[in-house]
Formats: sequence, structure tokens, C-alpha cells
Amino acid sequence: MKTLKIPEAAIMRLSVYSRYLSQLDRRGVVTVSSNDIAEGVGVSPAQVRKDLAYFGEFGTRGVGYNVKDLHRHIMKILGLNYQWPVIIVGAGNLGTALCMYAGFRERGFNIVGIFDNDPNKIGHRLNNVEVYPMSRLKEVVEEEDVKIGIIAVPADHAQEVSNLLVEAGVKAILNFAPKVLNVPAEVELRNVDLSVNLEILTFNLSYRRKYY
Repeated sequence: MKTLKIPEAAIMRLSVYSRYLSQLDRRGVVTVSSNDIAEGVGVSPAQVRKDLAYFGEFGTRGVGYNVKDLHRHIMKILGLNYQWPVIIVGAGNLGTALCMYAGFRERGFNIVGIFDNDPNKIGHRLNNVEVYPMSRLKEVVEEEDVKIGIIAVPADHAQEVSNLLVEAGVKAILNFAPKVLNVPAEVELRNVDLSVNLEILTFNLSYRRKYY
């Protein structure tokens, strides 16, 4: 892999490419061109080639890419060539929905526990995943070798939960709480604010209405 900085947008597109390649593979397609991929996911062929070029040379000029091989390479690049144990903190509506989402397991993310401080929820199972008390967080992280934690709690408790995840040994956090979190530099943090994404949509709609 080249040592230059790889744009995050390119990583996101690789994820999209991998899903498209998986669809092609299920349909029995053997080879695919950058033009085919571009048309299938809605980008330019040049963008596909540029994104793949960050990670090496793939395919054969004039022939294209072997679907299975390219899919395998991209999954390895994304770190999805093996299972990742994941925990969720917060067994409310959002945490429950995330636990029930089948797409996680399909992409290699295995939910091994969901945590809450509500005695009425502890001990229940959501999609065959047990709801544990917060007091068992560090124990489960160590036993299952968990590196990724998902925060699905109200904003007022998000930083506290983040601190507990870091103390337990989690190295990457996906935060759904509308709260700016402070984590150590060595911990990967990604925020998913649904209202921000809706606001991007309304901005684009308003901009389009104004100028078009």
C-alpha cells in the first residue's frame, strides 16, 4: 500500500464498491470494468481507478477486474477479512434497532453484548444478544477482545460512557449521541449525528430551489 494519505471519502467509496461487487458475484458475473463499477455506484470511471490505485495495481488492461479477486482485496483493505466483536452501550430504541440490524453481521461485525443501567432491561436478550449491566463492561471487553464500541445513549451521558469504553480498552468508538466527545488521540472516534445529515439534505434542497 502506498504511504500517501488516503482521503476518507475514498475509503467510503471502497465500501460502496465492495457491496456492488458482492451483488455482481451473487449474480455470477466474473469480470467487471471500471466503467461498469462507476455506472453501478454513481461515480466516474476515473474516480474508481484513482481510488483503487491508492492500494496497488488491480485488474488487467483491456480485460477488467476479476469480481471475486477485487472484492476479496477490498474487503481485506477495509479490515473485513475477519470478524470484529462489537459492543453497544444503551439498550433504548436506538440501541435495540442497532442490535437488530442484520447488516452488521453480514459485513463482519459481531455484536457480543449490549449494556444498560436499567434493571428492567438487564438480563433480557435482543436478537440473541444479552443486555449486561454497566459493571460488566470491562469484563466483556477483555473476554471477547472487543476493539469497537457503539454509543447509543442520551447526550448527557455520552462522555461518561466514552470514558468507560476507553478505560475498558476499546480502541474505536462509533458515537450516535449528539455530543462532541473528548477521547485520547490513539482512540478512533466517528460521530453519526442524524440531524446533521438531515440538515445537509435540507441545505441541498434549499440551494437547488434557490438556484435552479
